[in-house]
Amino acid sequence: MEDPRRVFAEECRNDRELYPERRLNQTQLAKMARVSKSTISRVEAGTSPIPPELPALLDQVFKTDGKYKRLYADITAQSFAMHSRRRIELEPKALSITEWSPTVVPGLLQTPGYARAVLRGGNPRASEKELAEKVNSRIARQRILEGSAPPDFSVVLCESVIRRTVGGNEVMREQLAALLAQGSRPTIVLQVLPLDAGAHGLVDGSMSILTTTEGPPIAYAEGVRSGAVIEESAELRQLSWFYNVLTASALSRDASAQMIRKSMEAL
Repeated sequence: MEDPRRVFAEECRNDRELYPERRLNQTQLAKMARVSKSTISRVEAGTSPIPPELPALLDQVFKTDGKYKRLYADITAQSFAMHSRRRIELEPKALSITEWSPTVVPGLLQTPGYARAVLRGGNPRASEKELAEKVNSRIARQRILEGSAPPDFSVVLCESVIRRTVGGNEVMREQLAALLAQGSRPTIVLQVLPLDAGAHGLVDGSMSILTTTEGPPIAYAEGVRSGAVIEESAELRQLSWFYNVLTASALSRDASAQMIRKSMEAL
């Protein structure tokens, strides 16, 4: 299987050199794509992460009907662990996503600083380039929550998620502020499950359920170093019930926002 990052670089270089009527140099392409010449140079050399906004800009310049967006989606999926890739591939097609996160802010809601701290903690030997690429890929996923038709997104966080200071006070304040902003959007329901809520059916790990246009819903359960896609209808019904119990036990949207705000002010 071809490396999508290498293909992206080659396609960019080829399309630039074969541009109709005239061969573009990197400076000319950078001006048309509204980025720096050094960005184009690094992208074609494959030596740096691809800015999330660049694929759509290249598709506009070259009139390539989504080719660069598709390649970028392949690159993003490849940067995640194998057990996560099915979920990453389905996210852009989701009509609705429900998510329970007992330990960290979900990737779809993380700020770059928070994502970097989480990823660095999980891989202390990663190079700065590797870390930057992973952060970039994680933040790029969040584009599905933007635009004119985002999925309905319901998320329940354990109270410990907003109490645990990840990346230092400044990073955590920024993350909590982002949660408040995202939680105020009409397509997102964000709730906090208090620590005194007791045991429940999802106490063992994180879980999400995605509904797409391509078939029945699927669930994704994740542990520290493993994950599983669940498609069996009886298991899905049980997981959906467990999630409904969580939402009933969690604080309301307003009370959740108030708790997040107080945590932010305390930092």
